[in-house]
Amino acid sequence: MIFTIEINGQPVTAKRGETILAVLNRTGIRIPTLCHLAGFTPTGACRMCVVEVEGMPGLVTSCSHPVEEWMKITTHSPRVVKARRTVIELLLANHPDDCLYCERSGNCELQDLAFELNIKERHYRTRKASVRVDRNCPSIERDPAKCILCGRCIRVCNEIIGVSAIEIIGRGSRSMIGTSQNKGLNTQACVKCGQCIMVCPTAALREKNSYNAVIDALNNRGLFPVIQISPGVQGSIAEDIGIKGGKDLQVLLGTALRRMGFRQVFDTSASADVMIMEISKQLAQRIRDKEKMPLFTSCCPSWVKYIEEFKPGLKEHLVTSQSPMKIMGSWIKNQFAERMNIPKENIFSVAVMPCTSKKHEAISGSENGDPLIDAVLTTRELIRLIRHYGIDFSTLEPENTEFGFGVRGSAGKLSGIAGGETEAVARTLHFQLTGQEISPVKINDLRGLKHRKETRIKFGRNTYGFAAVSGLNNARLLVEEIENGRSDLVMVEVMACPFGCINGGGQRLGTDEKALKSRMKALYDADEEEMIKVAHKNPSITEFIQTNGKV
Repeated sequence: MIFTIEINGQPVTAKRGETILAVLNRTGIRIPTLCHLAGFTPTGACRMCVVEVEGMPGLVTSCSHPVEEWMKITTHSPRVVKARRTVIELLLANHPDDCLYCERSGNCELQDLAFELNIKERHYRTRKASVRVDRNCPSIERDPAKCILCGRCIRVCNEIIGVSAIEIIGRGSRSMIGTSQNKGLNTQACVKCGQCIMVCPTAALREKNSYNAVIDALNNRGLFPVIQISPGVQGSIAEDIGIKGGKDLQVLLGTALRRMGFRQVFDTSASADVMIMEISKQLAQRIRDKEKMPLFTSCCPSWVKYIEEFKPGLKEHLVTSQSPMKIMGSWIKNQFAERMNIPKENIFSVAVMPCTSKKHEAISGSENGDPLIDAVLTTRELIRLIRHYGIDFSTLEPENTEFGFGVRGSAGKLSGIAGGETEAVARTLHFQLTGQEISPVKINDLRGLKHRKETRIKFGRNTYGFAAVSGLNNARLLVEEIENGRSDLVMVEVMACPFGCINGGGQRLGTDEKALKSRMKALYDADEEEMIKVAHKNPSITEFIQTNGKV
């Protein structure tokens, strides 16, 4: 039912069932929020979104109150603004005064709201609680002193990731967001995905910093610094430097990294091709043997951690291949070091990933006690590094940057978007099972911004089911279907972060649907433009597998 309400003296069309906030957003009136997350059931806990409704004695939380035909709403009356100012002033009363060097300065919602509401001084003073920063986790740091109890991290961890690693502990004025028994993230069921960081309005949650270690390595003349770049990173960097998201930044970014001091630049999509070949090989064998189906992907370390913590019985269903980051790291420390006649201990290998859990993965595996990856930078950290070295992309001229490890193809690049890895595997699996190339090469059922994608593909006389799911809570639902008897799937791709690596926990903060579509388009456009669209036609990759065997 459509009806008319009054907002700030103007008639506005509304629909029954909409919240006041939804109507305001649709009509271009911005209301500040802190606890609100689009797509989640509203709680009205922070009280920042209050409005005045004629005839109601108290202020109304716009995020949780539905519109009604009789409503006359005022969004910025003196009473409303005073209430919002009081909320922010109370939050600031117990907040650290380190804005000058806080890593979220300039990108902090609390700071922005204080500026917007013209709060210039402290009106309330409390004795600040002494709390310890949790730095034990290799991926994520947690600073309770900067927490404003908005609860966003809890909701994402519960409803999207489904692991409930963080919760409200304590009571009343002693309430805080922490971990069970306050033992720290590294001892909890945390899968290190970083989605809590993406929704945190302050710096209460942040990635474990590798930035300084990389700068030290670049300044150390005794080291040979190299870097690999995940295909899910480039679109996010394009947004930051103002280059159209659909434009391929690979050569330009390679030029910038060499200017910083990296001696060699590698494209992780090449080692993703190696992984695709290995997955296809393992899947083909399981189809022939009709055992341990479906095959689950293992390139997402948060998903692997989830299996270890919650579903250990599924370990035998995981792909046994290393992740693309580790495949590349092993090749750099061994074959590349030998080719360049450099002691592998002198190589400082950096990986740029859209994901915080890759920091955990980097320290969880090594060869003979030596790390394959010396430092993992998130997309955010790489952007900081670019600014540190004063790289101006508007005047930077691209140079012929040679990318190590193989000929460039597009199959591996698709792994940056949920469903892309499955599409790339299906292309190669079709050739392995039938001896013919798949046609059409583009699989539309596995594309787009959807949390769950399924398709059935004909391979000769047989038809096999494939699924790609993102968000571990969505993966849990599909796993339950399989445990309850579903048997039509031969492969399931799982990404912990919604929509895959383009929305990873290490990406730029403030990512919206428009940015996600742009990043997705950049990967699909690269697939359209490249000559080599299947992993098994990449001559360098097949040579690598013949030389190294199983990865």
